[in-house]
Amino acid sequence: MPARSKKQQMAAGAALSAKRGETKTSDLKGASKEMEESMTEKELEDLARTKRKKLP
Repeated sequence: MPARSKKQQMAAGAALSAKRGETKTSDLKGASKEMEESMTEKELEDLARTKRKKLP
């Protein structure tokens, strides 16, 4: 499932980082916090890996 915007891709990257333990979960805000709680690592990885050229 590719990301639909650059902001969604960035939020997924932040959530993925927290899920992997690279950053603190308490540092997350808004959409990235919700994504980290509700999505699997694989789903977040798919969103974060979307190519940026085609995103609005």
